Amino acid sequence: MEALSTLWFILIAVLWTGYLILDGFDLGAAMMMKTFAKSEKEQRVLLNSFGPVWDGNQVWLLTAGGATFAAFPLWYASLFSALYVPLTLALLALILRAVSIEYRGKVNSQRWRDAWTWCLSLGSATAAFCVGAMLALSTTGMPINDNGDNVGGAFAWVNIYAVVGGLAILGFAYLQGLLFTALKSHGEMRVRARAQAKKLLPLLLLFAAVWVLIVQFKFGNIAGAVIIAVAVLAAVVTWMSIGENTELRAFLFNGVFLAAGVASLFVNIYPRVLPSSIDDSLSLTVTSASSSDYTLGVMLVVTVIFLPIVLGYTVYSYRVFARRIHEKHLPPAHSVPVAIASYHA
Repeated sequence: MEALSTLWFILIAVLWTGYLILDGFDLGAAMMMKTFAKSEKEQRVLLNSFGPVWDGNQVWLLTAGGATFAAFPLWYASLFSALYVPLTLALLALILRAVSIEYRGKVNSQRWRDAWTWCLSLGSATAAFCVGAMLALSTTGMPINDNGDNVGGAFAWVNIYAVVGGLAILGFAYLQGLLFTALKSHGEMRVRARAQAKKLLPLLLLFAAVWVLIVQFKFGNIAGAVIIAVAVLAAVVTWMSIGENTELRAFLFNGVFLAAGVASLFVNIYPRVLPSSIDDSLSLTVTSASSSDYTLGVMLVVTVIFLPIVLGYTVYSYRVFARRIHEKHLPPAHSVPVAIASYHA
């Protein structure tokens, strides 16, 4: 029982890592449409850089949530019931983001595009912050009793840990977006993204460092400390790679930083899956919150079959859309032809 539940604890950590790395860059690039882009053309470059892959990146979030529900139903129930407010905000933000991507180019009007660009950027920032807040609370602790029920009220999640976690993912996503833009764009945009990434890296990764150190001090062990050292080394390599104009290496090592950070969080709280801030003896653990051996075994078989397929189409899609994007590649904005508009009317 414990071996299977521990394995699924590790797999869920992997799923969250995949989501934060992959969706991180498109959340960041979407935020950059209002903070980085200087023109409509540059906004379209950003949008087209992540447009072909953003919806595939969402699969990792859905899979992480589904795996938690199936493998650790008590963890899922306790966490989601205690975090209804930030979860609802995150879902609304993700919906707004998806609608914005689809509707932004439907009307050839700058006012229309500006409105949807604001929705896209704010929706992406809100989603990143709420996801970070929820993950931070799941690693620092929630006021749950011996039955796994939240006893702190609807707003027990509003604390400094939630703010630190939200800012951590917000900062990481923005840096990931800058590095992805440097990797996917040409000319002045590429240079500017690289320069901003190098300048802002310490600030953008600061709250992620604070988060992992908080968990290290609360629950830490030697293994967690070693992994944190790996994360620090990855951040240094990322910064050096930006200076050496090796965008791909910088992007990959920023992902290593995130992966090591998530690994340290999960290693440090193990065997807990949801610490109790009331009393550590009330914390949910990999054994007390998990499903049966049969359920975990069936899920493992399904994962072994379908995970390579997911990884395969992910790699394929990124290979297909690997080329850099330049403003000259984008056709001019145009209105819907009168004949088509009349037909649909």
